[in-house]
Amino acid sequence: MGGDIGIPVTLPAAIDSLEAYPCLHIVLVGDSAALQEAMPKDVAARFGNRLSIRHTTEIVEMDESPVMALRHKKDSSMRRAIDMVKAREADACVSAGNTGALMATARFVLKTLPGIDRPAICVAMPSEHGVVYMLDLGANVDCSPEQLLQFAVMGSAITTAVSGVEKPRVALLNIGIEDIKGNQLVQDAHQLMQKLSGPIEYVGFVEADEFYDAKVDVIVCDGFVGNVALKSVEGVARLIARFIKEEFSRSWLSMFAGLISRSVLSRAGKRMDPRGYNGASLVGLKGIVLKSHGSADRLATAYAIKQAYLQVEQNIPKRIEAGVQDWIGKGA
Repeated sequence: MGGDIGIPVTLPAAIDSLEAYPCLHIVLVGDSAALQEAMPKDVAARFGNRLSIRHTTEIVEMDESPVMALRHKKDSSMRRAIDMVKAREADACVSAGNTGALMATARFVLKTLPGIDRPAICVAMPSEHGVVYMLDLGANVDCSPEQLLQFAVMGSAITTAVSGVEKPRVALLNIGIEDIKGNQLVQDAHQLMQKLSGPIEYVGFVEADEFYDAKVDVIVCDGFVGNVALKSVEGVARLIARFIKEEFSRSWLSMFAGLISRSVLSRAGKRMDPRGYNGASLVGLKGIVLKSHGSADRLATAYAIKQAYLQVEQNIPKRIEAGVQDWIGKGA
């Protein structure tokens, strides 16, 4: 029910996902009357009980306070979906709703894994030869060095599980790559990670202009820095897209050049399309919860569902817990 669009996006994306994954079952949690009204007539014949509805009477608004949502919206679609994960009635929850409310509710209901202080928001972004995972992207604006180390362990575990990288290279986001650069938090976290071997393959600092160079697999930072960095990247991507469109429409010669290069631009666009990287993982919880972008369309929402499906297959919480226990066992 959440996000900027709601049912007109989530329902078609759910149907697309059911077609793509024959073993997948989806429960749509929300207003059953509104969902039934939007439901295609042939859904029951096509999917049987693989698509069902769980009725709720409340919705968490996009601008609602996380505390208010947690205390007073216990029959919201968001709360009931997360309750289902806790009760093992569902393996994962995907929501395009209020990020703060989703994080607060998921943390309250599911709790964090042993050894994890706080969950983090983790997103896969395109890089030169695949993807790079970055966390935290807004859940924790103030962090301790130990929490950044926990983020490194969690990011490493999810990279191995989803991308198949055996020993992910983990870096700390900093204002320079020299050992003397950075604030006290980054310096202290750097010292901790240098001492740790086994759970992570720490390679040192990385600067923001090296996000996409394929030199690292995981980038660690606090939520304030990470959210600013992510929003800056998204803004630049939109600006470049506008510039290209403007230049190709400037004259008939430019339009002709655009027609000639359309296939190249299309391939490049698909590699950079943010819809193909939608779905931020709330890692560190005793359950799988993904946050879809509030403005996600049908394709982007289906991708977030795909990410949840893959994380269930790879049992991400167990992998993260194993990595954390390895780290604790080494005396970190």
